[in-house]
Amino acid sequence: MENMRVLLASSEAVPFAKTGGLADVAGSLPPALKKLGQDIRLIIPKYKCIASEYTGKMEKLGEIMVNVGWRRQYCGVFKLVHNEVTVYFIDNEYYFKRDGLYGYFDQAEQFVFFCKAIIEVLPMIGFKPDVIHCNDWQTAIIPLLLKDHYKRFPFYASIKTLFTIHNLSYQGVFPEQVLPDLTGISWEYFNQWGVEFYGGVNFMKAGLAFADMLSTVSTTYVQEIKGDFFGENLNGVLNSRASSLYGILNGIDTIENDPATDGRLFANYDVNNLEGKYINKRMLQQSLGLEEDPEMPVISVISRLVDQKGFDLIACVLNDMLQMDIQIVVLGTGEYKYEEMFKNTSAAFPRKVSANIRYDSTLAQRIYAGSDMFLMPSLFEPCGLGQLFSMRYGTVPIVRETGGLNDTVKAYQESTGEGNGFTFANYNAHDMLYTIRRAVSFYHNKQVWNKLITKCMSQDYSWDKSASQYVELYEKLQS
Repeated sequence: MENMRVLLASSEAVPFAKTGGLADVAGSLPPALKKLGQDIRLIIPKYKCIASEYTGKMEKLGEIMVNVGWRRQYCGVFKLVHNEVTVYFIDNEYYFKRDGLYGYFDQAEQFVFFCKAIIEVLPMIGFKPDVIHCNDWQTAIIPLLLKDHYKRFPFYASIKTLFTIHNLSYQGVFPEQVLPDLTGISWEYFNQWGVEFYGGVNFMKAGLAFADMLSTVSTTYVQEIKGDFFGENLNGVLNSRASSLYGILNGIDTIENDPATDGRLFANYDVNNLEGKYINKRMLQQSLGLEEDPEMPVISVISRLVDQKGFDLIACVLNDMLQMDIQIVVLGTGEYKYEEMFKNTSAAFPRKVSANIRYDSTLAQRIYAGSDMFLMPSLFEPCGLGQLFSMRYGTVPIVRETGGLNDTVKAYQESTGEGNGFTFANYNAHDMLYTIRRAVSFYHNKQVWNKLITKCMSQDYSWDKSASQYVELYEKLQS
């Protein structure tokens, strides 16, 4: 089927607003779908944080009033074409002119408004999608709203929904009163196969139960979330929908993230000439106050500093790691205990450890380019983008075999030369430490290491394959 009309609904998207990997996906998947001839459009909230270079170019299409329970709320719609994709912005200053994207006391109301607004602005903007592609809990009640209310109107009757899980552990769970007070959805859906969740209302569960089709962001994660450990108390509903659940690996924007042209780097390079990579390493060491030593392996971590990302493992063996001839570079924010751990370690070993407790996109690219290894020992990782960025820049990943890490990083086998990184299976600090030591031992064998760099940089991390898999799902929904 040629030219499907698809509306991708997301609570964040680069370059407009970002807290995590969802924004990277929502920003880079639509241009890839557009390249495949799809009529893809993106819709996100018009947040306060969106840069003036974008807000200044937006065109106002109109406004409507949206009912949120007993409240009637203003909803403006703005439009901007970015990377050849039409992006719609839902405007309401009360809900979206705030300092952060999430975590407010009324976020149930915020995102019920967003979901209803998405559905109700469609006739006004003159776009009737074949598929609304919903992402994570913030847009997860759209399929239920359509089923409970809007499908009775001819305009909405044929619209199908795909719901993509980016991280099952963030679910949007609220008191039961949210159902009648904000959504207007009938109580008949408040049961174990509907939105009820331990006495509350679970937005993520609404998406899992009522979307026409489900997907998540790696094939390993599809299997993991059907079990008790990774299922986050939703594995029952996931197993009941198993025949409609697909795994499609995320890609990255390979034009924006290309070591040969990336203007954020100290020097550019490619797989055929790695000279620039060594310049990036030297300049990174210099700019962060680390000892300038080309032979010293730099191990980097770019992440939210939270338990899910394996920082309890790092905390457990950090002293052992410091006794090795390595340097450690950390970029990210998160739990206080981990922020303090890295700050204190960096203060004690300033030539060996650099703790950058903030988010800085330019520094992130310089770390991807200037490091030798990238450590990602996650407890669970639906897809993971850090390992994809690192390999794109020729930095060899050290990961735990879970979710998308398991699908993208294969352990180096010295007997055959196969593999593109270093992996460990058990969630165990000493297994991780052993794997780091193994990686460092191969680092000093330049022949092996250069092969690993070449292998990492030669893989295809673009959206091309994944985007065509999404098109197949959209077409399946229409058949």
